[in-house]
Amino acid sequence: MKSKWKLFPNKKALLGSLLLLATFVIPCSAQCYFIPLERSLDGSPDECKDSDGTTHLMNSKWMTNNCVECTCGTDGISCCNIVSIPVEYDKDKCQSYFHKENCTYIVVERENPGKPCNVDVWIQ
Repeated sequence: MKSKWKLFPNKKALLGSLLLLATFVIPCSAQCYFIPLERSLDGSPDECKDSDGTTHLMNSKWMTNNCVECTCGTDGISCCNIVSIPVEYDKDKCQSYFHKENCTYIVVERENPGKPCNVDVWIQ
C-alpha cells in the first residue's frame, strides 16, 4: 500500500507552514446586530430609522458616536462594532488606552507611556 505522504515529499515544510499559518489566526467575536426595516404601506422603503430615531437614506453608511458602523439596506440596518480590543499583553507592565476620536486602542508601558507594548491577540 502506498503512503499518502508520498504526495508531499517535504512533510516537515508542510507541517511547519501549517503551524505558522495557525499562529496568525486572530480570534474574532464581532459585535454585530440587525434592526429590521419598518415597511410603509406601499412596501417600498427609501430610508431606514435607527434606534435613536434618526433616518438614513437607503444604501447609506454611517458611524455612530460609539464606534459602530451601520449600513441601511433593503431589509434593515446592519451594524457592527469596528473597535479592535487588545486582550493578550503584559497587563502588569502595560496599560491600554481607548481613543474615541479614531476608535482605536493603544497599549503602552505604565512606567514609560511613550513606549508601546507588544500585543499578541486583538479581538473585534
